[in-house]
Amino acid sequence: MRIIGMMSGTSYDAIDAVAVDVSRDGDALALTLLGAVSESYPDELRADVAAQLPPATSSMEQVCKLDTRIGQAFARLAARANDELCEGRADLIASHGQTMFHWVDSGQVKGTLQLGEPAWIAEATGCTVVSNFRTRDVAAGGQGAPLVSLFDTLWLRGLPGMPVALNLGGIANITVASGASVAFDTGPANALIDAAVTSMTGGRQHYDHDGELGARGNVSTALLTGLLAEPYYGLPAPKSTGKELFHLPYVEKAMEATGTLGLPIEDVVATLVALTARTVADAVRAVGGTSVVASGGGTQNPTLMRALGDELGMPGAAGAELLTSDQLGLPSSAKEAAAFAVLGYLTVHNFPGTVASCTGARHAGILGSITPGSQGFHSPASTVPAPASLRIQ
Repeated sequence: MRIIGMMSGTSYDAIDAVAVDVSRDGDALALTLLGAVSESYPDELRADVAAQLPPATSSMEQVCKLDTRIGQAFARLAARANDELCEGRADLIASHGQTMFHWVDSGQVKGTLQLGEPAWIAEATGCTVVSNFRTRDVAAGGQGAPLVSLFDTLWLRGLPGMPVALNLGGIANITVASGASVAFDTGPANALIDAAVTSMTGGRQHYDHDGELGARGNVSTALLTGLLAEPYYGLPAPKSTGKELFHLPYVEKAMEATGTLGLPIEDVVATLVALTARTVADAVRAVGGTSVVASGGGTQNPTLMRALGDELGMPGAAGAELLTSDQLGLPSSAKEAAAFAVLGYLTVHNFPGTVASCTGARHAGILGSITPGSQGFHSPASTVPAPASLRIQ
C-alpha cells in the first residue's frame, strides 16, 4: 500500500511529506521508503501561525482562515508528493496537520487542536485522507501524545537492552521500546532555543544555524538552575506538554527571576541547549535507557547533540549510547511523517494506533477521521492480527 505521510511539527517551519510502501510480512510490517519532499510555509502564513500560538489569543475568524490556508498548503505538497514520489498512484494520505493548541489542565489533556482541513488534500489528490489522529486518544483519557510510540515500539523492540526512541522537535519526547512500554514529552527540545533566537535577532534568524550561537556561548548556572525548577519535569508519566508552556515569555520570566536579563544571545542559547540535554538525559536515566535513537530537527544541531551525548555519558546516566535513526536506516528528517503514514495504514485496516500505557488512555484506539477520495473510501479487508513488529526495508 503506497501511503504519503505528512507532518508539520511544533516548530511550524515547514511541511514534510514522506512516501512509503507498507506491506505485511507475516506478523511484521515491512516499510519501504519511496522518497521525501518538504516545503517551507510561505512567510506570511508562518507569521500568521506564530501570531496565533500561545500565549497569544485568537478569534474564530483566524482559526477558520488558518485551517483553510494550512489545509491548502498541505494539499499542494501532497499533490507534488503523489506526482513525484508515487507516480500519481498513492493509495492513501495520512496528514497530521499543524498543532495549534494542546489543552492540559492539572496534568490531564482535555483537548487538542490540529489545523489543516483534509478536504483540500482529498480534492487536490483524489486520495482518501486520514487526519485528526490525536483526538480519539484524548477522548479515551489519553495524552494524545506521543503518538509515534506504537511505531517506535514496533520498530525498536528487537534491539538489545532498553532502547529509547527520542524525537527532538519543538518539544522532546521519548518512547521506551522494550519491556513495559512508556512514552512521554520530556520538555522543550528546540522550542525555547528557536523562540530566543527569533526574538534576540529581531527575526533575522528563526533557529540556531548549525548550533553556532550555542557553541560560542557559556552556560549560565543561575538561569539553568531556575529553568530546571519547572514543576513539569517532576510529574509522573504519561504526560505531555507544548508551546502553551514553553514559549518566549517563559524564557523572559525565568531570566528576570534569575537576574540574567543582560545575558548575550550566545549564553542564552547555550543555557537552553543545556536545559534540553539535561532534561532528556534525566528522562532516559529514569527509565533505564541503554541506547537512544534520536530523530527530528534537533539532530541537525551539532551543539545540542554533543551536549546530549555528554549528558548521557555521565555517571548515573546508564552510559546510554546516542544514535540517530539514520544509522538504523530511517532518515531522521523523515521519521515522524513516516510514522504517521504507518498510523494511517493501521487506521484503514481497523488496527489500533496507540499503546495505552504510553499515552495513558483507558484502551488502545483506532485513530483518526477519514475523508474519502474521489472514488469514495473502501476499507481494505484485514483477516490477520495486528502487526507485532516493523522492519525498515
